[in-house]
Amino acid sequence: MLSLITGLHPAGNHPAGWRHPRAYDNTMMNLEQMIEIAQTAERGLFDMLFISDGNGVAGMEWPELFEANALTGKPAVFEPVTVLSAIAMHTKRIGLLATATTTYEEPFTLARKFASLDHISKGRACWNVVTSSNASDSLNFGKDEHLARYDRYERAKEFVEVCKGLWDSWAEDAFPQDKARGKYIDLNRVHTLNHKGKHFRVRGPLNAARPPQGYPVLFSAGQSEPGRELAAALSDCMFCATPTKKQAEAFYKDMKSRLPKYGRAPDEMKIMPGCVVYVGRTEAEAEAMFQEQQALIDPVVGVRHLSHYVNMDLTGFGLDEPFPELTPDGIGGSSRRYAISEVARRESLTIRQTYERFLPSFGHPVMKGDGKQVADMMEDWYRAGICDGFNVHVGYQPDGLTNFVDYVVPELQRRGLYRTSYPGTTLRDVVGLKRPESQFFPRLVPAMVAE
Repeated sequence: MLSLITGLHPAGNHPAGWRHPRAYDNTMMNLEQMIEIAQTAERGLFDMLFISDGNGVAGMEWPELFEANALTGKPAVFEPVTVLSAIAMHTKRIGLLATATTTYEEPFTLARKFASLDHISKGRACWNVVTSSNASDSLNFGKDEHLARYDRYERAKEFVEVCKGLWDSWAEDAFPQDKARGKYIDLNRVHTLNHKGKHFRVRGPLNAARPPQGYPVLFSAGQSEPGRELAAALSDCMFCATPTKKQAEAFYKDMKSRLPKYGRAPDEMKIMPGCVVYVGRTEAEAEAMFQEQQALIDPVVGVRHLSHYVNMDLTGFGLDEPFPELTPDGIGGSSRRYAISEVARRESLTIRQTYERFLPSFGHPVMKGDGKQVADMMEDWYRAGICDGFNVHVGYQPDGLTNFVDYVVPELQRRGLYRTSYPGTTLRDVVGLKRPESQFFPRLVPAMVAE
């Protein structure tokens, strides 16, 4: 079955979507709006909700972009695990995916947070493992310099392995809570990790019982070479920015081919490219909604946004000049910059045409039309075997997601591509992933009885 994810962002994903007359007002740290989005997504049987996050306020050096609500600025947002714990109280089955960095967190505290979220939600926690591409974040953590890419990914791999060791601190039966015997805890069923590695020294055990899922589902998004290797080694699911079917096919094939190196089968990782959906009751209505949002993009803001996504200052170029060659890759992320550049250069787009093309899409394919037309595009990609599902972005809330659930989901269900109810009881059940066994306390297999 097709998997679907969507973001828990009341301001929407179009750079000017928040300005639309029907968009939510007062979206800053608005829990009630987030609950409404979550319940709409759960009505649509989405696999999970996603909260992206950063480690500081970004983009203040570009005031025009920052004041226009750059989606990456994050001047006032909830800490993801905290708010998803609140969302868990208003939902029952949908997964809860939070971004957390391995660059500026510590394994013990992060493992405890995600174990808590998994228990609170009864097995719905998911961690988007990131390495922090924003160099200025280092200044918020007492560091003068950001870690180089190779060091970030090396640290990330050790970080995740430490978290897994901590989640396995306690056996499933470590807390008998036997009132008759007065025995709450069995000290023979705890493991002290005593990890001593290059980046971390962690004693343990974790002060949280083993999560209901064993480990929270692990997500990643890095499309650089070290990012792909980290995902192949550790991730259950992966985002990607692949604006064309050809790019999606190449990425899917590459990632699946890396898994055997780590003793993993191809179906042990789900790959979910992003798509931006503009859907209405009719094709004309969808197009009108899209153009209403496009008309609200200020050219100055458009250029600043594009500069951010390609990690290169484009303000010195004319709006109608050809999109330039990219400067060498810097310390920041590379996933979108090359995808955008490839299309712009291949189609001879100007800077204006490039931001008009990519700001509504974030380097993802745009799926626009009525419910059947959007379902046609999703079915085309899925049946081509180049994705396991989609990360659905919408221009503004609440109409964007509500329209998707009302018009696209029923069409996918009619075609037998999408579930009509949630399977199982945990996020791993929904996504179709095995529950990992404990490293230290494997489940006992009953001995064979001889006849």
